[in-house]
Amino acid sequence: MKKTYGVWIFLLGIFLFLMAGLPTHAEGEQGRVLFISSYSYGWDTVQLQIEGFVEGLAPGIETDYEFMDTKRLDVEAAEQLLYDRLKYTLTVVEPYDVVVVGDDAALKFAMDYREELFGGIPIVFEGINNVAYARELAERDPLVTGVVEELSLEKNIELALLLKPDIKKIIAILDDSLTGQAERENFYSAQEQFPDLVFGEVNVSECSTTHLRSRLWQQGEDTVLFFIVMTEDESGNSYTNREAVETLVKYTKVPVIRMVDSRIEEGLLGGYVVSMKESGLLAGQMTTRIIGGVPPADIPVAESPNMYYINEEEMRTYGLDTGKLPKDTVLINHRVTFFEKYENVILPMAVFGVAMVVILGIVVYDNLHRRKLLSELEGARTILESASQHDFLTGIHNRSKFMEDLTQAIEKEIPCTVLMLDIDDFKNINDVYGHAAGDEALKQVAERMKAMQSQILTPYRYAGDEFIMILLSGQGKLIEKTAYGCRQVFANAFTIQGAKRKVTGSIGVATYPKDATTVEQLIMCADEAMYQVKKSGKNKFAYYGQEPEDT
Repeated sequence: MKKTYGVWIFLLGIFLFLMAGLPTHAEGEQGRVLFISSYSYGWDTVQLQIEGFVEGLAPGIETDYEFMDTKRLDVEAAEQLLYDRLKYTLTVVEPYDVVVVGDDAALKFAMDYREELFGGIPIVFEGINNVAYARELAERDPLVTGVVEELSLEKNIELALLLKPDIKKIIAILDDSLTGQAERENFYSAQEQFPDLVFGEVNVSECSTTHLRSRLWQQGEDTVLFFIVMTEDESGNSYTNREAVETLVKYTKVPVIRMVDSRIEEGLLGGYVVSMKESGLLAGQMTTRIIGGVPPADIPVAESPNMYYINEEEMRTYGLDTGKLPKDTVLINHRVTFFEKYENVILPMAVFGVAMVVILGIVVYDNLHRRKLLSELEGARTILESASQHDFLTGIHNRSKFMEDLTQAIEKEIPCTVLMLDIDDFKNINDVYGHAAGDEALKQVAERMKAMQSQILTPYRYAGDEFIMILLSGQGKLIEKTAYGCRQVFANAFTIQGAKRKVTGSIGVATYPKDATTVEQLIMCADEAMYQVKKSGKNKFAYYGQEPEDT
């Protein structure tokens, strides 16, 4: 009997030892999290935050999401709507183990209703611009920790000066949102460190849509723009991040620095950015540790996850030297060089090439060889020059060539007309049928425009779904004939993914010197005329300053 009792004691000890090695709660057992975002899920930085957050969570942790949508709603209204939802929801769902708040408005809401809604629940913040407030909360409340978001103006201004030593102005794109107000104070506080620079802003909330475009276009070569926040202009036109970037790319002629890693690849320069995905990842890892039993007070506030993130294509556009960038810079839209593509074979080929050059130099290096080499080099130069002036997708001239040709015509005081064409509802084509279908539509528009080309009429791809034509004439009848010809581009159905589909376009017309006397003014007049067509129902054309003409 005593022996049997001893065996049971031995087996119980082994069982307890094995149980001690089993995964903890944080490594896979159930936990519940409420994630409150200050914005909507459609805001692309929110998607990056959530993508990183989910990646940082351990398997088995369940997450519910709430979105305040403060980019479109008044902050007080957004808070009240969320309060009303949570006041009821929290009475019928299982308790949450952690509340995660994304950006400043959500943190403010959580702390305002801390006792009433979230008493005793750990709070993890991320994406917080008001760094001092966030750190003070974490020090005061042992259940609060998280990740701050520091947009380093100093490092970005230093980067701008490194790449463009001749700049004189730093202009911020801001609005009067909660984020905009916080960042405006941070922006001007950096002025003391750069007394030789002029600091200013384009306050989107105080600009009509037309005035905003004009302000952007007027920025000179001695200026660098800092895109901080742009949600709604004075005309009531709301901007998603995608729409804000499209506006900046279209209406600016100077580099645009952005300090978060969202949509930089679409035409912004980038800069020393906050990684929104990394911020979400850190918050997810903190949440996992808290659910696993680690007290929030033992998890220090994480520093802002920043890195140098640069669009190489924009560096080339503005003639900036990538050799000046910090060594740890992440380059996007990188054009693979010949050396990078063939680096594994370039050394033996180089040795072979040297040997062949020596042999050929002794045997066949003569005048005929030199003339042939020069001819080939000239051919290569011609090919490269042509490629730099043509759009890769459609094959017609690009925006750079358009600006060169229009500038030359106006400098020679040649009467000319700009016709700007924009595909109506092009976003729907991409959304419904995919980007490949959108590319098909763009190429077919270009083919139809090429059919109109003559000695005095040249088509170009201007930007995205916009095309433009230069007519070297100011004669009214010829302009009218050309405008109707542009309408015919959209007369017949397009073949998209093997099916016939109706595609329409809006056309704006402006003439030099009748409507404008400079390149910039002429383009803006044509764009304004096209904008009027969009407002009046699309699928028409309009002369600048006149009502759109029906089909």
